Amino acid sequence: MILETTMITYSSRGCRNTLASLLLVALATLVASPLAWAESMLKENDRIAIVGDSITEQKQYSVFMECYLTMCQPTPVEVIQFGWSGESSWGFVKRMQNDVLSFKPTLVTTCYGMNDAGYRATDPKLADQYRNTMTQISKAFTDAGARVIVGSPGAVDPDTFKRGPAPEVYNQTLSDFAKISEEVAQATGGTYANIHQPLMDVIGKAKAKYGAKYHVTGGDGYHPAANGHLVMAYGFLKAMKLEGEIGTITVKLTDQTATASADHQVKGVTKNVITVESKRYPFCFGGDPKSPNATSGITEFFPFNQDLNRFMLVVPDATADKYNVTWGATTVQYTKDQLNAGVNLAADIVQNPFSESFNIVERAIREKQNFETTAIKGLINTLGNLRTKMPNDPAFDAAEEVVRKEQQRLAKRAKDAFVPVTHTIQIEAAPAQ
Repeated sequence: MILETTMITYSSRGCRNTLASLLLVALATLVASPLAWAESMLKENDRIAIVGDSITEQKQYSVFMECYLTMCQPTPVEVIQFGWSGESSWGFVKRMQNDVLSFKPTLVTTCYGMNDAGYRATDPKLADQYRNTMTQISKAFTDAGARVIVGSPGAVDPDTFKRGPAPEVYNQTLSDFAKISEEVAQATGGTYANIHQPLMDVIGKAKAKYGAKYHVTGGDGYHPAANGHLVMAYGFLKAMKLEGEIGTITVKLTDQTATASADHQVKGVTKNVITVESKRYPFCFGGDPKSPNATSGITEFFPFNQDLNRFMLVVPDATADKYNVTWGATTVQYTKDQLNAGVNLAADIVQNPFSESFNIVERAIREKQNFETTAIKGLINTLGNLRTKMPNDPAFDAAEEVVRKEQQRLAKRAKDAFVPVTHTIQIEAAPAQ
């Protein structure tokens, strides 16, 4: 019996669309489908390079992406972050061969345009330079055998952005550059990730609820806090064509049995308490929902949970009018129709049995990415410049090998921290009102 719980009445959070729930359950059946995997851009043992300016170097959306690929859709891939503060696309061209192509990436995401656009109304010369340079970058990666996701620039906050023109003017500029990004992706055989428009959509909705001081693209107007970076991560992960199924637990109360989808195993069912061991985590959120530095308050404004984070509980034989479902320290009340159709526990219960384990892995991933920034900017780039000015001594190779070994050690430690979680789901008929 779970003694200390937080009760959430589900109806107070908005009426669930039953048809949408049924669709989510239908999508959940694709979890082990070869077709679902085939449609993903990911391939086993991919080496993913996340490239961009200071927004990338913040190591927020890149950490969220690696967390998702490590824990939510466990995939045997390697992720390396290559952000560089203040960089434009034409600045990146100068270092891409030494800093990134030397790591032999097989999948690359780019995120440029914020600096390229010059913090002014759309300048045709800068727009042409951006188009030409992004085309050069995309072709160079493609010629090296990598698949490319061309990300658009982000957006600026209408209340906190003070650099350059009025926010609405610069957002129009960024929209123009986003269109160029899409054109480049189409022209070079890449995939387009629209980051700008989802941020614009979320900004308006979030401020309507939390007020003007709730920024999505940062206190300075263009470096997002955790909330905006989650939107960015969503854009890139969606571009990878990930299926989004975390798991489905189907419970039959009448005969006290339960089944689970891939990467989850039912360990037992006793008195409506289902014990499950999971080798795949839902994406976990945290913090004060009213804070831009939290991820818990932003998900209601865009379909992260619906598209990428479905951890479904289905009770096809629920017959009582309402049930209390307890997962971790939180109890949520659902109707029988909601449980018959299926409910997304990952969306409804923010603090859940996976939260602590998720945070441990996230910290390890963040430490690895912090090292990548230090190593690439402080050593790999410097060594590359020295190679052009000095005889190519074997010591250069030895120094680079030290960096790569440490990066691989930290990557392994993060993956090793990802361990199965055993948790319980308790389902009880609610007392009649």
